[in-house]
Amino acid sequence: MLDPQSLPAPALARHDVGRRRFLGYVIGGTTLMAAVDLGLLADPARADIPTLPQPAELYDLNDLLTHAAMPTANLITVTMNEDGTASFALPRAEVGQGITTSTAMIIAEELDLPVDKVHVTLAPARPELLFNQLTGGSNTTISTYTPIRVAAAIAKKQLLEAAAILLGSTVGSLVAKAGVIEAPDGSTATYGELATKAASPTTKKVSVTLKADAEFAVVGTPQNRVDALAAVTGTKEYTTDLQVADALPTMVCRAPTLNGTPLAVRNKADVLALPGVTDVVMIDTGVAVRAETFGQCIDGVRALDVRWLDGPAAGQSDADALAHMKKAELPMPALPKNPLARTVSAGFTFWFRSNSAMDTNSAVADVRPDGATIWAGLKSPVIAQQAIAEELGLPQDKVTVNVVQSGGSFGRRLFFDAAMEAAKISKAMGKPVKLMWHRADDARAGRAHPLCTSRVRASLLGNEVLAFHQSHTSVETDYRHGLGELITANLAALPTNLGNLGFAETIFLLTQEVPYNFGVVLQTLAETDQRFNTGSMRNIYSPDVRCANELMVDMLAKEVGKDPYAFRRKLLRNNRVRAVLDKVAEVGQWGRSMPAGTAQGIAIHKEYKGASACLVEIDARPETVNREVRDAVTGPRVTKVTFAIDVGLAINPRGLEAQMQGCINDGIALALTSSLHLRDGHFMEASWDNYFYTRQWNTPPEVEVIVMPSTSEEPGGAGEAGVAATFAAVACAYARATGTVPKEFPINHHQISFEEKTRIPPVPESPVDGLDHTY
Repeated sequence: MLDPQSLPAPALARHDVGRRRFLGYVIGGTTLMAAVDLGLLADPARADIPTLPQPAELYDLNDLLTHAAMPTANLITVTMNEDGTASFALPRAEVGQGITTSTAMIIAEELDLPVDKVHVTLAPARPELLFNQLTGGSNTTISTYTPIRVAAAIAKKQLLEAAAILLGSTVGSLVAKAGVIEAPDGSTATYGELATKAASPTTKKVSVTLKADAEFAVVGTPQNRVDALAAVTGTKEYTTDLQVADALPTMVCRAPTLNGTPLAVRNKADVLALPGVTDVVMIDTGVAVRAETFGQCIDGVRALDVRWLDGPAAGQSDADALAHMKKAELPMPALPKNPLARTVSAGFTFWFRSNSAMDTNSAVADVRPDGATIWAGLKSPVIAQQAIAEELGLPQDKVTVNVVQSGGSFGRRLFFDAAMEAAKISKAMGKPVKLMWHRADDARAGRAHPLCTSRVRASLLGNEVLAFHQSHTSVETDYRHGLGELITANLAALPTNLGNLGFAETIFLLTQEVPYNFGVVLQTLAETDQRFNTGSMRNIYSPDVRCANELMVDMLAKEVGKDPYAFRRKLLRNNRVRAVLDKVAEVGQWGRSMPAGTAQGIAIHKEYKGASACLVEIDARPETVNREVRDAVTGPRVTKVTFAIDVGLAINPRGLEAQMQGCINDGIALALTSSLHLRDGHFMEASWDNYFYTRQWNTPPEVEVIVMPSTSEEPGGAGEAGVAATFAAVACAYARATGTVPKEFPINHHQISFEEKTRIPPVPESPVDGLDHTY
């Protein structure tokens, strides 16, 4: 086990080493363990800075997250095992984005080891990592790429040195391939045989040279996911699959209004008498029922008679929340004065959207008087550990928080609601619990992307844009997870207009930019209203901000009589963005003749050290809009998507393509169908059957994702990069197909085609007619 105290403090200044030469450590132990010296991880030289850059062009959110992680990167280690495999505990959360696969590829590359011999697990909460255990902002590969490579390269160097002694040869004459080292005379030694021989009894500093990109044999090649077989055969373990001794199924009865709280249980004895029910306790978020099965939990939750205190949004509707938020809108900045200039302006509304994942919110907790153990899918496990310890009145080191793989997150698992709730329930019951939120809980009491508006104004003189101003106003985005630890979490927890708004403004400024030559560019953020459970939904502010921006770009192009693609191309000031724009225009056949009521839309996005562009074709003809699909929201249909992505260095092009396909469906959903409806202080939606994410009947039959050739020696972010451009392209296509610029999103928000499920009881009965709903 690595003792953090055994490592020298990281250097504060860059060492005098070459571009690919780094220093690191061989950790003392019985088998080979290698770590990196983070002091060497200075940024590569930047390209020329454009004139009048926005903050995100000089220093973006990924720079912040990467630099915050640097001081503890030397605590990340690669271990060689005696069976010839390599082990690595990744201090990030695998939530379906494929980072265990890409991380295994990075290690396999530097070690010259087959990918299937690299075992990547998820590290439990490690408070000594501080800011280095937060999964968000598409930052995992950006921040871990070099540290992991250095640790793996050091391990390989030690193996070669041990092999040279064993085989009676020189290091320079040895060849490492597929976990075997061969000498010129044909004698060999496996990594497994060398694992103990290469170990060092003490920690020592060594230098190492990383592979040149031209030598890569794994990185940059399409790879299947290392967990694909387990996922499709049902053997992959998620939180509710865990078998923890005496941890019985547990569910919570929640208030009929958002964030209501229980005052009393009127029929506790009756519920305890139900088959299988073992415990009923009241906590601050509801009334928990523990039983032998989840079906019995549902029966218990439905049987409860609870007296509730209404939540702070009681009686409120969409219109009320919007009116409340609009009061916080800031005056639009004055445009430059020019008597010959004309103004183009528009305002857009983006309704609440659910941040539920397919893998419902869940956690296992075993709380005892002298300690606690938690299992959950967590993207910020350190702050979860700190907050749970404080809630339980235990020292932090007496709370173990284990990170479990999850089936989706999209920002949702930055919050540890289920883990905290499970800990409270376990403490109150004095027993282990396996908590699972009902689908209705996720939609009604879970996290949502905030309701917001975006107002945009531009000043035109002739064919030139003199100024471009955007004012974005939103229900507060909750950042109370901070950067994954207690200090920044407490800062983000300050009331709106104090710490939290400062935190939100920082995120906004470090993610948003308008990559066009539009003269004086200004983007502002105002947030208000803390009554709702919100979070950093996939791509945070960018989908809404870029949708408003790109719709305005189309409006400006029309105003000056220019083709939308040509107008963008002329005014873009970033060559990587221009390249992806050109690629989708070429492959997607921009400008081809299409029937009336159908159209193309094109849009770009720049973030996460990369660039993306999307070209879509939409069918908004009456026969398509009015098509009938049982229990569906149909409307316009995107029929074709061409998407190009440049992430710098693509570690796994196949995984990147899959991520973009998911982003594309997210963008279509945001534009057309998916939203929550606030009525009488609660959200109407209560499951996936009445929350209309992109379904089969709205998924485009033709999708082509183009991974651009690598434009950098460093990888960019990918997990969120495709949402904003797709959302904006669909909106632009709809405007061109219908002749009307949409002002509310999703455009089908006011079309409610489902019967609302019961709120008292708060969850519906378990279905017994599932086969009746299959096709």
